[in-house]
Amino acid sequence: DRLETILKERDVKIYWGTATTGKPHIAYFVPMIKLADFLKAGCEVTVLFADLHGYLDNMKAPWELLQLRAKYYEAVIKAMLKSLDVPLEKLKFVTGTDFQLSREYTLDVYRLSSVVTDHDARKAGAEVVKQVAHPLLSGLLYPGLQALDEEYLGVDAQFGGVDQRKIFMFAEKYLPLLGYKKRIHFMNPMIPGLTGDKMSSSDPDSKIDLIDPPAAVKKKINKAFCEPGNVTNNGLLSFSEFVIFPYLGKGEFEIKRKPEHGGDVSYSTFEELKEAYRTEQIYPLDLKTAVATYINQLLGPIVKEFQSKELKKLSSQAYPVANTKGGKTAEPERPVDISRIDIRVGKIVNIEPHPDADSLYVEKIDVGEAEPRTVISGLRKFVPQDKLDGALVAVVCNLKPANMRGIKSQGMLLCASDKDHTTVEVLIVPEGSKPGERITSDMFTDPPDSQLNPKKKIFEKVQTDLTTNAGLEVTYKGELLRTSAGPLVAPSLVNAAIR
Repeated sequence: DRLETILKERDVKIYWGTATTGKPHIAYFVPMIKLADFLKAGCEVTVLFADLHGYLDNMKAPWELLQLRAKYYEAVIKAMLKSLDVPLEKLKFVTGTDFQLSREYTLDVYRLSSVVTDHDARKAGAEVVKQVAHPLLSGLLYPGLQALDEEYLGVDAQFGGVDQRKIFMFAEKYLPLLGYKKRIHFMNPMIPGLTGDKMSSSDPDSKIDLIDPPAAVKKKINKAFCEPGNVTNNGLLSFSEFVIFPYLGKGEFEIKRKPEHGGDVSYSTFEELKEAYRTEQIYPLDLKTAVATYINQLLGPIVKEFQSKELKKLSSQAYPVANTKGGKTAEPERPVDISRIDIRVGKIVNIEPHPDADSLYVEKIDVGEAEPRTVISGLRKFVPQDKLDGALVAVVCNLKPANMRGIKSQGMLLCASDKDHTTVEVLIVPEGSKPGERITSDMFTDPPDSQLNPKKKIFEKVQTDLTTNAGLEVTYKGELLRTSAGPLVAPSLVNAAIR
């Protein structure tokens, strides 16, 4: 009703805000597409670069970097809107500290703090502000400031992601207590990241940066979680629905593939694409290739603009790379995926019961090195000794060696296990595989770490996505693990964890 009343008199005034913390990523195209729709509908749109909010949210943006990050956000978001052919003259850009440090605004913060309860402040920020056991007062102020922004920006409505809904409810409750009117709230969906969870600036595995070059985009997309037939938790499908199809307008979503792989196909609606994926008429690689192509089309103008000396300098100043104690620039952390795990084909050349443990075997395994490795496995209660002697197995070779009842183990056998860990099966390595051959997937081919750092729990993180499928094949994020002779399989356990 409020919206209809306003539309009878004038154009609607809307604001969208973003805290200037981590580098913006491609999920920002979701609200940008909607901002373009608002502008086409004649709305007056304000973009708020909430630099002060970024500091209040557990100091995600250090005070000395606030202005630089706000400038970076303005530059990159303007470039995004240009790539969508949105005329910038119809937009108004505001930085939070331009008005949030005024006397009037500060007094309203005090007024608000006199009526807001601790419970409501925590609840409002639950999905936006970083949650810790003992929160700082700054994080509790965050929702109140966002509510006051609606009044001080003079807007009719605020637009944000569904993760903002509790702050929107907070604003509707508390602004009237200060004598200010309720605002209208619009929300956009949050799309899953590349790992299947929310896309986040703080998780490098989940996102694609707006200035990533084409090769980096393709590489990240190829590693994305994209399970065959899965249409409910699929970041690539969500991005297609909320960004690519609106970007294409009346154009069709095209998938290019060789004739022997089904030939080219195109879809005029997202529902057609979704159904084709659900019924496996198109496969993960088909979708990944198409999405990577469209993302690179969107990012092309942004990447080009950020080749200028001024914007390169701004980027390095706003997001400086941490230095090591020796003064050298630290190498960026690699994404956590199965390419970091050194899994090799091994052949058990000798196996004996552990002399001091009833549940353990001591195996000598040829993994293609000068001497066989000693590996301790807890398989004695699950697999007869004669079944393992001479068998080809999958061995993790870059774990830190560990003493197990007085004998140092230099690796780990991969097995399938049921939920109760009552049935454990050694994975079957296809005949014809050679000891020392690396086991990986077609999508994760980077060289492994020389040795995994146990403190970073890299193997444990990868292990959560290692399972067998309905066909007993071993998969990582839906991708088959294989040697040159074929895929790894479990003897009988379906949809089982790999340990």
